[in-house]
Amino acid sequence: MLKTPLIFKNATNSELDKENQGLAYSNALIGDLVNKDTDLDGVLDWEESLWGTDPTKKETAPGISDSVAIDKLKAEQGIGEKIGGDSQNTENLTETDKFSRELFSTVATLNQEGEMDQATIDKISSSLADHIQNSPPRKIYTFSDIKVIKDDSVQAVKKYNDTLDSIHAKYPIKGNVADILQKFIADENNVNTSALAELDPIIEPTNKIINATVKTSVPQFLAPLHLDFINGLERFTENLNDIKLYDTDVIVSFSAMSQYEQNTAILEVAAKELRDAIRQKLNN
Repeated sequence: MLKTPLIFKNATNSELDKENQGLAYSNALIGDLVNKDTDLDGVLDWEESLWGTDPTKKETAPGISDSVAIDKLKAEQGIGEKIGGDSQNTENLTETDKFSRELFSTVATLNQEGEMDQATIDKISSSLADHIQNSPPRKIYTFSDIKVIKDDSVQAVKKYNDTLDSIHAKYPIKGNVADILQKFIADENNVNTSALAELDPIIEPTNKIINATVKTSVPQFLAPLHLDFINGLERFTENLNDIKLYDTDVIVSFSAMSQYEQNTAILEVAAKELRDAIRQKLNN
């Protein structure tokens, strides 16, 4: 039984009066608990609990600092780097590595606080996975990236439409993502990672379509829809590239698979709205 109610959610600035958003545990950020160092000896509380030292004392054994004692224990067990703290280099970690590390340190912290059971672990896992899954797009095009012309005439729109048609004819997309994912998930127990290479004939022409569309002159009234369409394509290709990371970053890959349908729907809406606006102008 938990001692206090647990709340795992994406905390907002208004709720926590903090500049950064993060995962919340009761009224504190998970990061605050994980980085807690009660005795200010440079060893995090949860790490001290792993090694059997007292997180409220700099010297659990008189005359020997906890940091020295823990380093000695690590050396005896062949552990060459700290488990927690600011010394960790996260630059080269995959999202799967980061997820595993954050989950481990969070569980260790809450276990030390006496707040851990299986339901709590499940909530933490779900919350961290949701945090990864809802990561923002890496590239977002803005009006400064596109060529907007102050000409909303029928002739300008027709030229724009013809240019888009020629771009799509020049860079045909071959393959079906749904079919490829079915090949990838061979059965409930096995995956066929080689099938993901079949995403390349979809990704490569889509990238070329994006580049060509960005360079296309667009009538001013169509610019917002034009931009939505480009960003929809960009998100779509990012999604497929993330799916391909299965061998090296499984969490990102599966998160991308779960987002594929949503991103495809966003792209389809953007394309439809752009087509409808063009058609309406040309038919008037």
